[in-house]
Amino acid sequence: MIPEFIKIPEKWTDERRTQPHLNLEAIMEILYHRTYFFDAGIRFMCQRCGDCCTGEPGIVSVTPDEITRIAEHLEMTVETLTETLLLVFEDGHRIQEEADGRCVFFDGGCRIYPVRPQQCRTFPFWIDNLRSESQWEAVCHACRGIGNGRLYTKREILDILADEE
Repeated sequence: MIPEFIKIPEKWTDERRTQPHLNLEAIMEILYHRTYFFDAGIRFMCQRCGDCCTGEPGIVSVTPDEITRIAEHLEMTVETLTETLLLVFEDGHRIQEEADGRCVFFDGGCRIYPVRPQQCRTFPFWIDNLRSESQWEAVCHACRGIGNGRLYTKREILDILADEE
């Protein structure tokens, strides 16, 4: 489901929405010109603190390519990885959690950081986090990396969001 702030205007007919000129590139160009609370950009640099890996339970989906990279990084077979550290989820896999909600790959630090899944790689720039300024404020209180590091421009943030879909 596409969040409200990223939707194409309803006044456009279904026919116009499916026209070839409204490809992802054209849609993104429209979104780049809209106003968001993050127009000035957002500073972020992962502090590798593990707060997002050890807090509330969540679902981290992994693609077949990510599974292969993680298995290679951990020097285990894909079969061993999927049988011991992943769970079957919908039409793929997700990372297991410990009983306390902590990611199985977090042990004082992320054991798979260089090959972490796209979902982890794009945090905190998730659609749900950027849905509203109040939602973003809640994320800011939970993540030490927000406000630090390099400035991500509005365009970069929207590109990250587009890659999530």
